[in-house]
Amino acid sequence: MTVESALRGAAPHLLLDSLRTSLAQQYAAYSADLLLIDYGFTSLRPVRPVQARTGVRPVPVDAGTAGRAFRTQQPYLFRDDGLTATVFLPVTVRGDRLGVLVVLLPGDRATGATVQSLGRVAETRGPPPGGGGRPTHHDRPTPRTPPHTDLYRSTRRTRPLTLAGEMQWDTLAGRACTGPAFDLHAHWEPAYGSGGHLLDWSVTEDELLLVVADGAGPGTPAALVSTLALSAIRNARRAGLDLVGQASLTDQALYGQYRGTSPLAALLMRLDLATGATEVVDAGSPSLWRTRGTGTERIALDRQLPLGMFEDTVYATQRLRLLPGDRFVVVAREPGRPRPGGTGGVPDGAVARAVSRAARLGCADVPRAVVRALREPPGGVPDTALVVCLDWHGAADGRPEPPASGG
Repeated sequence: MTVESALRGAAPHLLLDSLRTSLAQQYAAYSADLLLIDYGFTSLRPVRPVQARTGVRPVPVDAGTAGRAFRTQQPYLFRDDGLTATVFLPVTVRGDRLGVLVVLLPGDRATGATVQSLGRVAETRGPPPGGGGRPTHHDRPTPRTPPHTDLYRSTRRTRPLTLAGEMQWDTLAGRACTGPAFDLHAHWEPAYGSGGHLLDWSVTEDELLLVVADGAGPGTPAALVSTLALSAIRNARRAGLDLVGQASLTDQALYGQYRGTSPLAALLMRLDLATGATEVVDAGSPSLWRTRGTGTERIALDRQLPLGMFEDTVYATQRLRLLPGDRFVVVAREPGRPRPGGTGGVPDGAVARAVSRAARLGCADVPRAVVRALREPPGGVPDTALVVCLDWHGAADGRPEPPASGG
């Protein structure tokens, strides 16, 4: 029986046990452990039943071989004493970095071919995302996302989530999505509470649809606002409505429920994956920054009213153009009174510095670096922050790029 067939037949909570059995049979593995990244992106935590976690120490993500495998997304082979060897394999599903698979092998079985084969196992049959991982770019369930168990979600928390945080992780898209033409990564804090942020995307062969919203505030009321908005946007998108239709339906849903007392500032975007042509609806939105070459600038958008502020608001799209190699960074702020020329409670200069300093990082590392920079002193430190980084590589089908001009 292959590893894949064994996993397909295993109960959700027994996937790891089934994997261990299969690895022992096919690779003579002595043991296999799965370490999942916690919600705060600070440590890798072993998947074990709750009753078996006493004394379990998580592995820091910024140190050690497991942390290095996670950060670099490269497998590592460590020969322990000549008799055994340990393989550290990054586990990533559709670009979402989930953790590290650690396999202990006999020393004579630890060859390059074995490491490559185990890497394919980790890649093709990774564990479920375990919260914040409801893929929105397909509707077909896969063995990567087994239902009916809390094992993986409970593993990923170093402390209890607030109710609002639980709602946010259960409804928002995961932290990442990648394709041949693009990379998309996000990070938000606080990880164990909720700032009421909204993040969602949908991908087809031709386009990427993205929505990002500023925090609606702390606590359950804000989470309810963002959950209603997210459901309305998905409903409109799945009905085939364009960006204006999605914004309008969501505006009506929020106004109908809250009569203008809980507006939501949002950015809705459509990217043509073949041409880089981009449409944007700026509903009082988070700030949008573009890195092109060595320069970073804030994109001036036609700011319209936030969703749900008034009845029957009319929205319009704005057209931009991405060039191959361009990067968009969306910064959603803390709730609060905007400063002149700033992003919520953060001056534009602080955001510009944070985005510029992260320009040389890979797309996956940018959001966390920017969030950290914005939450550090001095001055204007937001209680909540959501940062999304989108890199467009150019058309993935070999078609020539059309002439393009900046947005």
